Amino acid sequence: MKKLITLSILLAGILPFQSSAQQPLSLKQAIDYGLQHFGTVRIAQNQTEIARQQGREAVAGYLPQVTGSGTVDDNIKLQSTLLPAGVFGPEPRRVAFGSKYQTTASAQADQVIYDKSLLIGIKANKPNQQRAELNELQTKEEVIYNIASNYYQVFVVQQQIGLLRDNLDRTQQVLNILKLQRDNGVIQQVDYDRTEVNINNTRSQLTLAENNLNLALNRLKFQMGMPLEQAVTLTDSTVLTRLPNVGPTQFDPKNLTAVRLSDTDIALQRLNLESIKAGYLPRLSAYARYGTLTLGNEFIPSLSKFTGFGSVGLRLSVPIFDGFRRDAQIRRTQLNVQTLEEQQKLNVSSYQLQFNNAQSQIQRSQLSVQNDERTVQLARKVYDITTLQYRQGTKPLTDLINAENSYREAQTNYVNSLINFYQARLDLEQSQGTLTNFFNQL
Repeated sequence: MKKLITLSILLAGILPFQSSAQQPLSLKQAIDYGLQHFGTVRIAQNQTEIARQQGREAVAGYLPQVTGSGTVDDNIKLQSTLLPAGVFGPEPRRVAFGSKYQTTASAQADQVIYDKSLLIGIKANKPNQQRAELNELQTKEEVIYNIASNYYQVFVVQQQIGLLRDNLDRTQQVLNILKLQRDNGVIQQVDYDRTEVNINNTRSQLTLAENNLNLALNRLKFQMGMPLEQAVTLTDSTVLTRLPNVGPTQFDPKNLTAVRLSDTDIALQRLNLESIKAGYLPRLSAYARYGTLTLGNEFIPSLSKFTGFGSVGLRLSVPIFDGFRRDAQIRRTQLNVQTLEEQQKLNVSSYQLQFNNAQSQIQRSQLSVQNDERTVQLARKVYDITTLQYRQGTKPLTDLINAENSYREAQTNYVNSLINFYQARLDLEQSQGTLTNFFNQL
């Protein structure tokens, strides 16, 4: 597309907002800043690290578990028992066994030999990590979309300000001529007042546009995670002077992060179903225990008489009946899987619709921008010629006012077309899952 005719006007509108203290930002720099500072990105990165730690936790269940313990008992009153008659005499006799002090120290190692639930938990590490990474990618895509959308809004408002200032200068020149003509009795006061109304309206529109620019800049800085008091100036002038050519594209749902996230959720639910079913299987583990024990009626002397003990063994756990709790969990999880699969089908159809609409919108927007650009050129040419003819006295004031209004209307339509085009471009990139490529190619 040829260069925009209003580039010089745009630059004139931007210059007043620049200062040495402002931070220059291209679109790529703005997105880079947002990816590093916006809060949702850091949250997503934390969630990715959480998923990695969950993987380590799942693996730990199949590694040896070693515990140590120690006790020191002061048996203030030993438990007694009654020995029957005939053991130590003809009468029953009450005796107490044990020592006043008992000190024990032991360590035990447990090792799972077979537990399918734990094995499935380890198997789920990869899709769980993938889900966290996809969630981080989706968050970054949202940041790219929001920053680019607000960046374009700022540029369009800046161009609108440049056009309004140009209109204000042109109308002021005409008003100066009309003032002389009015003072000399060539035109009536109403003709002068009509043009003064136009210039006042332009001043009001300019004030509103400048306020909109401040709001747009604040929205942009918020989406970047930048302090609102930080002054910035946008330097990516090619945004308006070199509109991208958008060719035909094909829809592939596998390129969409949201679809890949949903596939991962389904895979995790299926693994969860396997884990619940594995609860019907036996669990086998081994253990080894070693310790030392000392007994005595005096604490300090008893610490020199430790006696060791130890054992090894196998532990088998066989589920028999759980009141149909696990059966209910299996049926609930199966329904969750079916629900996710049906939702995925609906989502893919919705994404297809969004892609088709975005394609149609980008095509219409491209044609509108090209047509409105030509209209602005033509309206400006007519306005310049009419102004010259009016000064020469060959055209009435009515024709000049009509030409001015047509020029202003063409400018408004062109600005609106730009907004629609950039929004359609972002929507198309989003609908085909190429926002990251869009950012990398800036």
